[in-house]
Parts: sequence; structure tokens; C-alpha cells
Amino acid sequence: MVTFTAAPFAPQRPLIAATPKTRIPSIDLLRGIVMLIMPIDHLRDMLHFGHPFATDLHTTTPILFFTRWITHLCAPAFVFLSGVSAYLAGKRRTRQELAGFLIKRGIWLLFIEVFVINLAVEVDPLYHLIVLQVIWAIGGSMILLGVLVWANASPRVIGAIGLVIFFGHNIIDVLHNDTIDNNPIWRLFVSAAGFSRHDPIGHGRYFVLAYALLPWTGVMLLGYAIGTLYSQDAAKRKRALTTIGLALLAFFVVFRAFNIYGDPAPWSVQKNFLFSVMSFLNVTKYPCSLLYLCVTLGISLLILANTEGATNRLSRIVIVYGSVPFFYYIVHWFLAQSITIILFFSLGHHMSEAYHSDFAFSTNTFGLPLAGVYGIWLLLVTVLYFPCRWFANYKKMHRQWWLSYL
Repeated sequence: MVTFTAAPFAPQRPLIAATPKTRIPSIDLLRGIVMLIMPIDHLRDMLHFGHPFATDLHTTTPILFFTRWITHLCAPAFVFLSGVSAYLAGKRRTRQELAGFLIKRGIWLLFIEVFVINLAVEVDPLYHLIVLQVIWAIGGSMILLGVLVWANASPRVIGAIGLVIFFGHNIIDVLHNDTIDNNPIWRLFVSAAGFSRHDPIGHGRYFVLAYALLPWTGVMLLGYAIGTLYSQDAAKRKRALTTIGLALLAFFVVFRAFNIYGDPAPWSVQKNFLFSVMSFLNVTKYPCSLLYLCVTLGISLLILANTEGATNRLSRIVIVYGSVPFFYYIVHWFLAQSITIILFFSLGHHMSEAYHSDFAFSTNTFGLPLAGVYGIWLLLVTVLYFPCRWFANYKKMHRQWWLSYL
């Protein structure tokens, strides 16, 4: 039960039961799909024997390549839908309230990335290695979006800024040189080196900047602008999302086919047709290229456009995961690492071997075949369904302020 405090001398109102919050099923469904796919990549990094580089066409296999490639959908969809959700959250708040909420939540996400996610990944309470990944990108982008909202920028203006960043950020590829690439501010905002570079921060500690902020901010700003479609008729929204999705895929095909612009790593003909297709699809994630974003968001928008009426049992199960994405994200890291540690010691390895890779307890002499990784993935997502369902139901019926941060 929730009580409302009346103004002085006003008649007392009766207690009013909390009512379920309204959510948009198609958004939760897309978010649930990417949430379910995402652990495949993390478990592959942690558990696949030998930890082969999945996108190196000289050594990879088709099944390994596409195991990695399907998870490319996750980060762009996650960031984009965060922008959509920010717009929808603004419909319940004033401009100042929304700006404050976005900035505070962005700072909260940065804290979670540094102190919670890194603890789950590295199992190191002294934080010798700090990795800034997708939660950092969402948190930083949310702060910048909050500043734009505070400055009274309209969704149209925010969308225009997002378009400029989205389509223009690969122009900076021609500017790369050692001086620029070694500038920490430049790498922080524009050209993160992915997981290949460890930068010292003193006292035996390092950070890895996996996600450059501005390209991802462009994705969030576009999500915020496209969120306005959810104030329109469903049929018009479906047509708009389908058109935008197809346009992004067409842009990807044309510009990738001729290696015109949008990715620093051109494709080339390989030893057979399948590997040539793999080369064509082998777009750059670190930092995210325009063509990487076009192909992944194009697919996501088509899913979003065509799932508004999905009401079958499978969609209802997937929506459970998508309705509590942040909760799921945090818990899945701790569960994945717990499974990894159990397997590590069960397979005869010792503590002295535990910290010899970017992921704790994931040395090159430890792991499972790819089929085993998929088996662990199925176990993990099945186990997580039950706490996700409980928390989703709890959020529907409660309105405590802290729930908006989870």
C-alpha cells in the first residue's frame, strides 16, 4: 500500500493501492532477445578452451565467427533502447526532472561499471584492472543526453546531433596518428582501442577503455529521438521503424560492398564464398564503426517494428528478461563468474593459475569446447529466468524511487 500525504488542513485521502506500471512489450521483447544472446559472448570469452580470436578469418571457424557475430547486436540495441526509454521516462517528468534523473542515473551507472561489474569480471577487490565497457558507454551517454535535455534541446535537435555523430564519426579515421591516438581525452571520447591496450593509472593499476563515448552517445541520441514514434499511431510507427531499419541495412550493403566509407577495416574476397561473406560482415566494434552500427541497428529496428503484436508463450518468456535488463546484466556476470570458478577448480586447476588473463580464472589451458559453452549458456539463462520474473513482478507493483535506478 502507498500513502499520499495531504496538504495542511486538507481532507485526508484514503489509501490507494499501487497500480502496475505500463511497459511497451515490443521494447522489452527486443531488449530480452539481446539480453539472452549477450551471455554467449561473455561465456565464450571465459570458458572456450584456448580462447581463440573469433573474428580472425585466418584461424576462426564459421560457427565460432557467427557465435561472436550475433552478439554484435547486443550493445547497439542496449544503448539505443536506453535512449528510447529516456524519452518515455520524460513523458512522466518535467524537463528539469528528466535532466536530473538522466545525469544521476548516468553517474550511478559509471559507479556500477567500475566497482561492481569489474569486481564480477576480475574477482579482484583491489581493482588492479578496470575495464570500461557498455555500462560505461550508457552511463556517459546518459549524462550527455541529460545535459542536452537540461539545455532545453528538443527531440528533433537531439536527433539531429545524433545523426551528425552517427554518420560522421568515422571521418576521424583519416586523422589517426600516434600523437592523437595516445591522447587520453581523444581515446576516451573518439577512438578507444578496445581490449588491446592497458593504460597505467598508478600503483600497479591499469584501465582498459573498450568503448569510445561519442559514437555510442550518437546511438543513444537517435534512440531518444525515435522514442517520439511511441506517441504516434502503431501502424505509422511500424512503417517508420521498418523504413529506417531497411535504410540502415541498405546503407550498410552499398557502402560495405564498395568499401566506400564507414569502417576502417575493408572486406576482401576470401578462400571461399562463406569466408567472403564472413569478411563482408566482419565490421569493427572497437571503436564502433558506422557500418557496424548500421547493420546491427537495422536488424534491431526490424525486430522492433514487427513484434508489437507478439503474444505467444515464447515472447512472454523473453519479455521477462527484457523488463529487468540492468538487474539481469549485473546478476548474469556474477553467475557466469561463479560457474567459471567452479569449473576451473573442478577441472584440476589451481589458484596460482587464476590471474593470467583479462578474465580471472580463464587461462589458455582451461576451458570447454564451444558446444560446452552453449550448454553452460542455456543453464545460465534458464536459472536467471526465476529471479528476473520475481523482480519484474516486484517492479510492476512498487514505486520506490530506487527502482528507477535498477
